[in-house]
Parts: sequence; C-alpha cells; structure tokens
Amino acid sequence: MDRGRFGVPAGVRDWAVAVGVAGLLVGTGLSGESSTANSDLLGYALLAGGGLALAAARRAPLVVLAVTGLCAVGYQAAGFDVLAVSYLVAVYGAVRAGHRGLAVAASLALLFTLHLTALVFQGEPVREAFGRGGGVLELAWLIAAFAAGEAVRQAERRAEEAERTREETARRRADEERLRIARELHDSLTHQISVIKVQAEVAVHVARRLGEQVPEAMLAIQEAGREASRELRATLAALRDDDTTPPRGLDDLPELVQKSRTLGLDATLTIDGRQHDVPAAVDRTVYRIVQEALTNVARHADATTAAVRIDCRPDSLAIRVDDDGRATPAAAPLPGLGLLGMRERVTALGGRLRAEPRDGGGFTVRAELPVERTS
Repeated sequence: MDRGRFGVPAGVRDWAVAVGVAGLLVGTGLSGESSTANSDLLGYALLAGGGLALAAARRAPLVVLAVTGLCAVGYQAAGFDVLAVSYLVAVYGAVRAGHRGLAVAASLALLFTLHLTALVFQGEPVREAFGRGGGVLELAWLIAAFAAGEAVRQAERRAEEAERTREETARRRADEERLRIARELHDSLTHQISVIKVQAEVAVHVARRLGEQVPEAMLAIQEAGREASRELRATLAALRDDDTTPPRGLDDLPELVQKSRTLGLDATLTIDGRQHDVPAAVDRTVYRIVQEALTNVARHADATTAAVRIDCRPDSLAIRVDDDGRATPAAAPLPGLGLLGMRERVTALGGRLRAEPRDGGGFTVRAELPVERTS
C-alpha cells in the first residue's frame, strides 16, 4: 500500500480529504440561506456527495471530476451559493494524473453551466453578483487548482526520474565492480590452476611411461585441472562479451540458439508478440538468461532438445527455456553460480525467476522482466 511521509496509507489520506471537504461544503451550506427551502435535503446531499466522491480521486480522477462537477451544478440549482471546492480538488487530482486537456475542457463547460444555472434558477441579486465578478473569481480558483496540480505532477516526474537515474547508476557501478573482481580472480587463479594441471599431466605421463599404475587421486587431479581450465576460459569469454559494444540482446538470440545446435543440442527459438524498443539492461539480461540456461543444458542436463520461448507483452518480457534432460522433482540438481547470477540479474530489474525440474522430466527456467518502453 502506498504510504506518505508519516506512514499514513494513501486510502486513509484520500478519505480524510473527502470527509473534510464534505464537512466544509455542508457547513458552508448550513451557514447560508437557500432560495428554495423545499429542496434543502437534496442540496445538502449533493454538497456531501461532491466532497465524499474525492475518496476515489486517486483511482478514477476523470470520473470524480465529472461527479463533482454535476454535484456543483445540482446544489447551485437547489439554491446553495457555495464555492465548488470539491470540483477544485478534483481538477487538481486530474491535472496531477496528467489529464490536463480534459480538465480544461470540463472546467470551461462547468463555468458556462453554472452561469446558466444561476440565470435560470436564482433571482436577480445572484445574477448581478455573477455579472460583477463572481465568474472571474471562480476562474481564478480554477487556474490556481490547475497550476497546483501541474506543479506537483512535474515535481513527481522529476523525483521519479532522479530515482531511476540513481538506481541505474548504482546498478552500473555494481556490475562494473563485479566484473573487476571476477577479472582479478581469473587472473590470480589461471596461473595456479595451470601449474596444477601441467604437473598432474606430467606425473601421469611419467608413471605410464615407467609402466607404473597411475593413482586414482592423480587422475582425479588431472581431470579436475582440465575442467577448471575450461570453466575459467568460459568465464573469461563471458566477461569479455559483457564489454562488447553494442551489448548482445534479443536480436542476437537466433545466433545463440544456432551455436547450441552446433554443439549437438536440438534447440528451437519462438518469439511471440511484437518486439518494441526495450531498455538496454532488459535486452542484455534476456540474452544472458537464455545463454546461461542453454549452457547449463549442454553441460549438465544430459538433454537432447531445448525450447526457448520469448513472449513480448505490453509491459513485460517473459522468457522460458525447457529441456528434456534427466532432472526430476525427486532429484532436483543443486543450484550453481549460473542460476545465482541469473536470479541476481532478474531481481536487480524488478523481475521474477523460477528455475526447477518439471513434473514430466527435464528442467525449466522461467523469468519475467518488467519493461518501461524507451519510446
């Protein structure tokens, strides 16, 4: 629930404003004299209703604008010469929500209708009051409400833009720091692992030349050294790819899937929906999720097929990668660094990720990334 500076829920604040305005209007009506006593009950109901309608101004600003305008006309026709405070608040809410043109059109129509109502339902003194400047005063109040709504709207937009810029800067700095640490770890580990690998291979080679039995531990060290070297090379390739310009994204997925086919994996790609321009961070993350998922399938899943599906929705991108590997719910594989990296990327963008075995066998990776269109 949206909360303000003092932790008060937005709904409570809306109702407090609505009740306050309704009380102000009814109190003003009680303090005056209506020209048609028989319609007092209807007039008070319209005064209260116009104020209470403001409780829904945040959810339906245009509907509230229309309701408060009709209530203002109604209680004016009933003989209550009360400033349309509820309508002014509704104008503020509509402009704050971005409906400037409709607010102006509705306000001009209301001013004309109020003048017409005064001429038809009220006596001569009221007509003279309108002619001396009552309409000018109402117009001034409307301009003030419009200006206040527009000022708050611009301030909120600037605050949102500043917050988004701060988040993007922090995310970029975090990515840069992670890349720097990863490169340093690679540089420091490559030499040591290479030494271990070479020494193990020499020991195995010498033992075989002498006709001696090679210890199982030495063979395990040799295989572990080879696997570690392969992992480091793959890590370095990924790190270097992160620095490419422009970065890889949705348009590069067909090439990525084709590379998986050359490794013996029957991979398919399906993209549904219309591809719009998306932020670079989302575009890059989609590629990384599919890349990591296919890499895991090729290395660990013992699968023959993989299906990649991208759903381009109006406000999000959904990614799904399924394989026919040996994973089952009863024997779920332990999550590795690849899945952890995917989860961190998705979470940083405000998305959701699920990676788990499927009931029918195989593994599935599903992610949903929110998209704020760049154009």
